[in-house]
Amino acid sequence: KKIENSTNRQVTYSKRRNGIFKKAKELTVLCDAKISLIMLSSTRKYHEYTSPNTTTKKMIDQYQSALGVDIWSTHHEKMQENLKRLKEINNKLRREIRQRTGEDMSGLNLQELCHLQENITESVAEIRERKYHVIKNQTDTCKKKARNLEEQNGNLVLDLEAKCEDPKYGVVENEGHYNSAVAFANGVHNLYAFRLQPLHPNLQ
Repeated sequence: KKIENSTNRQVTYSKRRNGIFKKAKELTVLCDAKISLIMLSSTRKYHEYTSPNTTTKKMIDQYQSALGVDIWSTHHEKMQENLKRLKEINNKLRREIRQRTGEDMSGLNLQELCHLQENITESVAEIRERKYHVIKNQTDTCKKKARNLEEQNGNLVLDLEAKCEDPKYGVVENEGHYNSAVAFANGVHNLYAFRLQPLHPNLQ
């Protein structure tokens, strides 16, 4: 009867698994037997014991040879069928790609050509929509940067106007030289250069 308590069930499994492995080792040593044990617990944990003088693959090969069966044939047939199906899908996709580039169209009838045209039209529409979306995002980003630059420029103008009203500041001589140099360096054409007025007439 199944042990309902999961903790007790796992403890019992571990104890009896170890007991089975111990008996398998004894048979291997005492009787020179080849043994391979594979166990999966209810929690999907994998445990295996194989005699030191063999491997799991060798045991499976000897099992097939002793019984005269091929346990891999069914699996191999399924793999071959799956491979064939994948090849057909791959060839179909390659053919569709060639047809969308104007190749391999000689075997298409009118209905297939119309269907191909509809697919291409839908693809072009999706590409155009994606392109406009990317352009809109880039435009919004540029507008946001322009607004930030305008705001920074406005703050600079206000700061300069405040300094103009301060008696400690005045316009530098040769303003055109300073203005051109600062404007060239910062990409702005309406900045003015200022310096501190000397507090003593003898200061240069």
